[in-house]
Amino acid sequence: MNHPVYRCSQRMAAVQAPIIPVIAGLVRQYPGTISLGQGVVHYGPPRAALEAIQGFGAQAGQHLYGPVQGQPELLEEISRKLRADNDVKPDAGYHIMVTAGSNMGFLNAILAIADPGDEILLPLPWYFNQEMAVRMVGCSPIGVPTGPDYQLDIEALRKAITPRTRAIVTVSPNNPTGAVYPECDLRAVNALCLEYGLYHISDEAYEYFVWEGLRHFSPASIAGAEAHTISLYSLSKAYGFASWRIGYMIIPSSLTESVLKVQDTNLICAPRISQEAATVALHIGKSHCDSHLSELARVRDCVLEELEAVRDFCSIPQANGALYVFVKVDTPMDALTLAERLIREHGVAVIPGNAFGMKRGCTLRIAYGALEPETVSAGMQRLIRGMKALV
Repeated sequence: MNHPVYRCSQRMAAVQAPIIPVIAGLVRQYPGTISLGQGVVHYGPPRAALEAIQGFGAQAGQHLYGPVQGQPELLEEISRKLRADNDVKPDAGYHIMVTAGSNMGFLNAILAIADPGDEILLPLPWYFNQEMAVRMVGCSPIGVPTGPDYQLDIEALRKAITPRTRAIVTVSPNNPTGAVYPECDLRAVNALCLEYGLYHISDEAYEYFVWEGLRHFSPASIAGAEAHTISLYSLSKAYGFASWRIGYMIIPSSLTESVLKVQDTNLICAPRISQEAATVALHIGKSHCDSHLSELARVRDCVLEELEAVRDFCSIPQANGALYVFVKVDTPMDALTLAERLIREHGVAVIPGNAFGMKRGCTLRIAYGALEPETVSAGMQRLIRGMKALV
């Protein structure tokens, strides 16, 4: 008897495998490996946020669906936060949508603004989940070269625009490079979008992780940007909420109906218990993140100091934001092979740069936020020894 062959989606077949689970699988095969891979922080949510949900579920209404856009109390806290921290006036042509993390916000946005065959411009190296999302909806991710230290190249972005382009994406502070885009460049991108009738999708998940005296800038604060600016935020990093899956997006009011359709179909509403905790966390404010920044800064200093030992064969860019350093290694070995050998032979995990669209050369993302300073130091020593041995 011949069994039928069931065809998988060709669209999904074109999407790369998510690299974090791939590397995590390798780490599990080699117990004792120190991971400098996943971009999370080592601390958890504010204690008050956890205490606030101790009695969650006692009221019958808490087991029902909530508003698609988010609980009113959380929306109020987000509105206050946007005014105080981002100089964004959310009632001036914008609409807030609470999501299950900012990745979901990105997918919401692409589904709302683009059709199959359209193009989304992603400065290189791109954040791999965004490239994956673009492909999943039948659009084309267009990688656009960046300048020194992975800063934006405005003219390269302009040249990449075609009649099928629908949006330019910026991630600042940047994952995977740690670059912080200056206000002038973000304003230039926003103006470019206005000129060509494009959306500016601004991913600001790492807004509080800025080093060396630099400052974060939110493009939605630009006068006249409300018709074409989409901003994505997350509690996963700043508030230690990674497993709670909670974030929010700020969208032009004209997109509200489309995004509501997407979210109601895919999620209905973000988990009520996560929204309850997030309401308390945002009421506490960024002071929770601030209390951990000095320790994270010391960890970053440790990473950069250890990397000096390989500067003769390793290019180390400015990494003044987020939780990453994105290095280029002078070797004919491809990045995935190097990453695999570092795990197997030296017990340390990093993320290969080909996952971020870097097809030429050997690049690695080093993440330092998830570990205590002592563990990061031990992991970096393994990484340096491994790179010297293999390269």
